[in-house]
Amino acid sequence: MADASKSPERLVYFSDGVFAIVITLLVLELRPPHEVTFAALLRLWPSGLAYAVSYLFLAIVWVNHHHVFRYSTEASRSLIWANFAHLFSVSLVPFTTAWIADSELAPLPVTLYAVVFAFINITYMMLCREAIDRQGMHKVSTSDRTVMRIRSIATLSTFVLAALLALRYPVAAMLLICTCLAIYLRPSVSNRP
Repeated sequence: MADASKSPERLVYFSDGVFAIVITLLVLELRPPHEVTFAALLRLWPSGLAYAVSYLFLAIVWVNHHHVFRYSTEASRSLIWANFAHLFSVSLVPFTTAWIADSELAPLPVTLYAVVFAFINITYMMLCREAIDRQGMHKVSTSDRTVMRIRSIATLSTFVLAALLALRYPVAAMLLICTCLAIYLRPSVSNRP
């Protein structure tokens, strides 16, 4: 019988709670317009865009988090710490979302937003290394692991490029971030579940 204290199940439940809190904090930053006109609502487009992109990003991160944890066999110390690093990076999303919304997509806030996305990608790669490369090697083919690694590096590179681009062209950087998110809409790299 397996030791229940080493099961990754509790780690997944804890992570689900953190994701729920982060999404709640994200929505609490949405503020209605002071006037009751359609024009006043339209002026809030940076907040709406920031919220939509961040919500989609958090949904993608959560789906991929669950996908990765399907391969973990135990809550090893390194998996626990990789997960905490990942959750820490995810917890920064509401702050950067609020900042880009308040600044109406100013260069520095969009740069930090992209940097946070890069940080989340780095910690996701750490999580994959622990859950898949160390614990779930026999469950994922070498070719699928290679594709996952290439996809992670390409995404990380795109977020870094978006951070640099945001210094001069923040709207273009946001478009690049949105395009990059499409890469992770499907967590599995093969047709297998």
